[in-house]
Amino acid sequence: MSIPEQIEAYITSQPEPKRSDMQELHRFILQVLPGCKLWFLDGKNSENKIVSNPNIGYGSYTIKYADGKTREFYQVGMSANTTGISVYILGIEDKAYLAQSYGKEIGKASVSGYCIKFKTLKDIKLNILGAAIRYGVEATSEN
Repeated sequence: MSIPEQIEAYITSQPEPKRSDMQELHRFILQVLPGCKLWFLDGKNSENKIVSNPNIGYGSYTIKYADGKTREFYQVGMSANTTGISVYILGIEDKAYLAQSYGKEIGKASVSGYCIKFKTLKDIKLNILGAAIRYGVEATSEN
């Protein structure tokens, strides 16, 4: 199954209204990041055990480890969780930046160092989410 097919299957497997919110959010992120690389992680490790929620990834950057090794990973992720949807903005050095810059304006969401979690799409302001995504992609594109 191709990555777009895996993404579609994952989104359509969600119950409503989460399914519709994830479809809309997927389209929105693709508008913010046109032509970005798509990823799908099923949440299973090498032993096929579930270790996380499945994730849809957008974009690409290189993670640099202290030992000098590098790894390619996505810049923005989206995942269903038990209470709603999580958007991950990865690679931002300052772990207080997202909450300080977007937390008060985004709406009814929990904002941590790299995660914006909300119950439904109508609870947040998409323009603010888009600004946070653009910031994260610009920050990791400089690496």
